[in-house]
Amino acid sequence: MERIENEAAIVTGASSGIGAAIAGRLCGLGYEVFGFGRDFEKEGSVDTERFHPVVCDLLDTDRLCRSVKEIASQHQVRILVNNAGVGYYGLHEELSPAKIKELVRTNLEVPMILSQQLLRNFKKHAGIIINISSVTATGSNPHGCAYGATKAGLTSFSHSLFDEARKYGVKVVTIAPDMTKTDLYRNADFREGDEEESYLLPEEVADAVEFIVTRRDGMVVTDITLKPQLHRIKKKKA
Repeated sequence: MERIENEAAIVTGASSGIGAAIAGRLCGLGYEVFGFGRDFEKEGSVDTERFHPVVCDLLDTDRLCRSVKEIASQHQVRILVNNAGVGYYGLHEELSPAKIKELVRTNLEVPMILSQQLLRNFKKHAGIIINISSVTATGSNPHGCAYGATKAGLTSFSHSLFDEARKYGVKVVTIAPDMTKTDLYRNADFREGDEEESYLLPEEVADAVEFIVTRRDGMVVTDITLKPQLHRIKKKKA
């Protein structure tokens, strides 16, 4: 697909893991990528002139919206990747109200706000919104009720927004990865299995993003599910 000068992408949670892999891939495709995150000093951050780190607390809505408006005033933003997410696991009664609030705001509220902020421009320029959801969105999630609910909400939002905006050329796509080798599970009592076949790699999610943004304008794949060959997790040592 032919690119034009000064096209840009916004990727949240871009300082490491899936977000960094996606940001790096979009830079390679020729986009100026504005990556939102809290810490770009850690290993795995994107290192290319096309990548522009934006240090921002996504839950600071006023600052977030100001940053997005500033970027959109200087660049033609064509892609939004809502990747930032937080995961808390365990019995629901053991979650604090603060953790529940963080889950809902990070995993659902922020993607809804960013989509709203950019939608008018996307309708003019056939923009693409990619929401990184989870396989938990379509199943029952004991020991992860709240997390699964936020991802189910994100997936539902994606489907409805696509139907609302598709006549304007806007694509809204959901990617639902299964267990991926990232730090999402830092707050969990489990992690991915030891075998390479038991987890996805961030670069494989980036492959899916590249597939989405390089399709012809008249074709949309609305949902992509990614799973490792083996379904195995490993309990962390206490």
